[in-house]
Amino acid sequence: MTETVESSQTPVLAEDEKNPVARLLGMLWRDKFALCAALFILLMVLCAVFGPLLLGDAASHQNLRGRNAPPFSWSNGWLFILGADALGRPLLARIVVAAQNTMMVASGAVACSMIIGTALGMIAGYASRRVGEAIMRLADVIMSFPSLLLAVIVLYVFAPSVGNLIVVLAITRIPVYLRTSRAEVLEVRERMFVQAAQVMGASTGRIVFCHILPVIMPTIVTIATLDFAFVMLAESSLSFLGIGIQSPEITWGLMVSQGRSYLVHAWWLSFWPGLAIILTTLSLNLLSNWLRIALDPVQRWRLEIGGKSND
Repeated sequence: MTETVESSQTPVLAEDEKNPVARLLGMLWRDKFALCAALFILLMVLCAVFGPLLLGDAASHQNLRGRNAPPFSWSNGWLFILGADALGRPLLARIVVAAQNTMMVASGAVACSMIIGTALGMIAGYASRRVGEAIMRLADVIMSFPSLLLAVIVLYVFAPSVGNLIVVLAITRIPVYLRTSRAEVLEVRERMFVQAAQVMGASTGRIVFCHILPVIMPTIVTIATLDFAFVMLAESSLSFLGIGIQSPEITWGLMVSQGRSYLVHAWWLSFWPGLAIILTTLSLNLLSNWLRIALDPVQRWRLEIGGKSND
């Protein structure tokens, strides 16, 4: 009887191990906070992709009769459930449309800084000591300037735009990935499988990209998820100061900035875009914490054992 049960469970376990996507989705399903965070991030991504196509005209249409309309007023239509701004434009439509610029800046800056920083960090960790020291001095130069202060200076000199904002924020975040990837490479290069590949005559590129990069990639992805929230907050701060993305383009930070002069009489102008920033940042933090555990083979059992005990 025992042999029958074990034989029936073996194919299921083998199939689960062969399908890492299903395994990750199963662990995500068991962690309800991470699941809610992932669903919210997915909703924001859908808003960023399809929002301007569906609600672009409504977000820019002015209705002075409904200016500063309070939230939960259905007289002007369902788009005004969150209220209207000083020009009578529905806040719900503007928040959905603004998600595109906010997500675009954050994702572009994180992707550029992750690629450049990880590449430089891997070179610094695997190349000669002289090359590594030269690259680390570059990181020290970038880190010697406060990130927001550097962004303020550059955007004050050049015209504020989406491209300039992505470049500035990407440059300020390169040292994070550079230092992390270098530290990981210095540890991984001493492991047995890397030394075995060197003895077998594998090229440097093959060792770095086929043996070292897959090992350090979970750590880099976890940091990128957490850094996404930081970059989004930095962009919102710059837009709030008036040196980020300018009108008629909109971001959540710019909406908060535009509503600060109406806080006494129309608090909802800044509250709803600020709430979107808070919820997105909180969701990214929860998701990064889940990724840190899910992608670590040593700690992964914490997510797996909960589902097995429930079954």
